[in-house]
Amino acid sequence: MSASSLIADAVEVEGSHVLKIKGYSRTKMLSDGKSINVKSKDAGWISFFLYCKGSEEVEAKYKFSLLDEMGEPVPSYSKSWSDIISFKAKGWGNGRFIEKKALEDSSYLKDDSFRVRCDLVVCNKFRTEDAKQFVTVPPPDMQQHIGHLLTSQVGADVTIQVGMETFTAHRLVLAARSPVLMAELFVQMKKNNMCHIQMDDMEPRVLKAMLHYIYNDSLLEVEKEEALVMAQQLLAVADRYDLTRLKLICEDKLCNFIDTSTVVTALVLAKEHGCNGLKKACFEFLKLPGNLKAIMLSDGFQHLTSSWPSILKELGMVPVGAKEDGSPVGGARELSTIDNMKAIATETHAKY
Repeated sequence: MSASSLIADAVEVEGSHVLKIKGYSRTKMLSDGKSINVKSKDAGWISFFLYCKGSEEVEAKYKFSLLDEMGEPVPSYSKSWSDIISFKAKGWGNGRFIEKKALEDSSYLKDDSFRVRCDLVVCNKFRTEDAKQFVTVPPPDMQQHIGHLLTSQVGADVTIQVGMETFTAHRLVLAARSPVLMAELFVQMKKNNMCHIQMDDMEPRVLKAMLHYIYNDSLLEVEKEEALVMAQQLLAVADRYDLTRLKLICEDKLCNFIDTSTVVTALVLAKEHGCNGLKKACFEFLKLPGNLKAIMLSDGFQHLTSSWPSILKELGMVPVGAKEDGSPVGGARELSTIDNMKAIATETHAKY
């Protein structure tokens, strides 16, 4: 049984929101200083402000942060107000958050979009306070102990061969996390009295990352340059071994990597592994002006349209002389001819 008391003083409640600004170039049609609530002295800058809706006064403090491609705050563009401010009718913010030229020259503006996170700390008038505790119970730590089994190899009873590398693991842990491995370890291998698995569908570093997730329920940290490829390969492995949460984590990460150089590969992965969220993110990206035109003549995209004809219909692009599902009919020009694709893209972008 626990007890608590109601205390009549302030307690802080925190929250955050990521704002993605798409079509940044369109804002340049506004002349400097003409943005809402931006003074002329702030012309040439990008500004962010917070306003409180309603008549009730709210006490809070805030922080705006420009995010890099990995979703982490850029220290030089993370600006906060240290004091608690009363929000009511008046708005508070940063009139000079980042110069337009500085943003345009940076790597944080990608495919005509960038992201800003707002962290808000609201001060409530009342809080609850736990009664005195004579015993402190630590948070759950079972995952740490299971993770230690992988690094210590204590009690390991199965080996996994990938290429020239061998990994040791525990049948019960693998089986508990993956229905596919459950069947392989306790049905097929039991019949043959085996304790060795040969995996030829992945690289050793990918297996290492998969095992880390199985034992620790978290992703293995990798170099920033390897994050994209690792997420792509782990997505396929997670689907193969029915690791649902790992698959969704990788799918979410890949949504943040979508650009003109990765969107075709992302669409292929989405189709092969049933990733509806990734597919929707790719479609949203291709709807932005210029993006579809930039990638439609690539070999990868033409191969994609020939193997997945219905994608054209899903994008609102049914070629001239094609069936309703996007596949060619007799006498029609080839689906992936350059002239036809150019005409499709021109017509499609006229809609947006």
